[in-house]
Amino acid sequence: MTFTIVFLIAFIASFGLRHWLSQRQIRHVAINRDSVPAEFASQISLAEHQKAADYTIAKLRLGILENGVSAIILIGFTLLGGLQILNFSLLQLLGEGIAQQIALLVSIVLISGIIDLPFSWYKQFYLEERFGFNRMNARLFFSDMFKGLGVGGAIGVPLLWVILSLMAQAGDFWWLWAWGVLTTFSLLMQWVFPTFIAPIFNKFQALEEGPLKTQIEALLKRCDFASQGLFVMDGSKRSAHGNAFFAGMGKAKRIVFFDTLIEKLNPSEVEAVLAHELGHYKCNHIRKRLLVSFAMSFATLALLGWVSTQPWFYSDLGVMPNPNGYNGGLALALFMLVSPVFSFFLTPLSSLASRKHEYEADGFAADKSSASDLISALVKLYQDNASTLTPDPIYTAFYSSHPPAPLRIANLKRFG
Repeated sequence: MTFTIVFLIAFIASFGLRHWLSQRQIRHVAINRDSVPAEFASQISLAEHQKAADYTIAKLRLGILENGVSAIILIGFTLLGGLQILNFSLLQLLGEGIAQQIALLVSIVLISGIIDLPFSWYKQFYLEERFGFNRMNARLFFSDMFKGLGVGGAIGVPLLWVILSLMAQAGDFWWLWAWGVLTTFSLLMQWVFPTFIAPIFNKFQALEEGPLKTQIEALLKRCDFASQGLFVMDGSKRSAHGNAFFAGMGKAKRIVFFDTLIEKLNPSEVEAVLAHELGHYKCNHIRKRLLVSFAMSFATLALLGWVSTQPWFYSDLGVMPNPNGYNGGLALALFMLVSPVFSFFLTPLSSLASRKHEYEADGFAADKSSASDLISALVKLYQDNASTLTPDPIYTAFYSSHPPAPLRIANLKRFG
């Protein structure tokens, strides 16, 4: 059996499974659209429940269309020869070498971004607008896009140069050196992102003195959590959705609240939400996720190190490598395009681990803050973010990083 056949089987299976899961979710949400679950009936109106159902279905239908376009692009790049044509054109223009290989990878990113642009625009200015969540204008939309390209280029191109240089010069175990570089880079970004990159896109102001800050500082003391500061982010300039998070490691840890979250919740509810986020840190979820990501990148790079030396990896996917030249960028591009087809089937494992962590963080919040305040906050967030209360169980098992609302609330009620 050729790798072409293996790839096509995995491609059809993954595409079909994505579509089937989305259709299941659409049907399940639609069937339950006209009835609010009993445990939420006193807090969420039928109109709000129906809005959440319609919002969920609209996002899923857009996702189905995006999935179809992505499938066509993938086949176009691989079996229909798109990557081969692009690589050959850049060879004619730039000649062989790392510069040409970087140009190949950058071109794929730009082409993918151009194809994705109409979907992003539609989602922001039609779908989000239709349901009352969009607060972004066209100027900010394109400003974010160009800032993202600038930051991505400034960081990504030098990183690509290092990786491709290792592929060319570090021998058979280049991938081990590359893993060390990427691991170091990932740890460095834990410090760089909140301090230098995030402020490029958003404004961060210190949390004002008052009851909320007093409660938060008391919570941090109870949890023995040291932070560089408490900040409010202007999330409202893009969306009505609310959230809270902390970013960074060591002394660079920052606690960040969306201004929309502070607007919607009372101080005790904000405290409970933050206690949940702190639970992820105190339960070592962040450290575990980092270790898993390092292990996965190790295995992924080891696999890339092997397949990049196999002629069938190129020929069976519609690409002809230069037998006497440098193909590091070509191998990396092909691997980046094809590997998600196979890694998709691991999604339920990461989703299961994530839901387990959410339950543990809820338990931590109930212990250090208040289960009832967290329940109250979650109900408001489900309400304001139009999150469906009736997801399909199989869709949830496969995709959902958080437990379904009814199960999560029921679990919190156990804490009194």
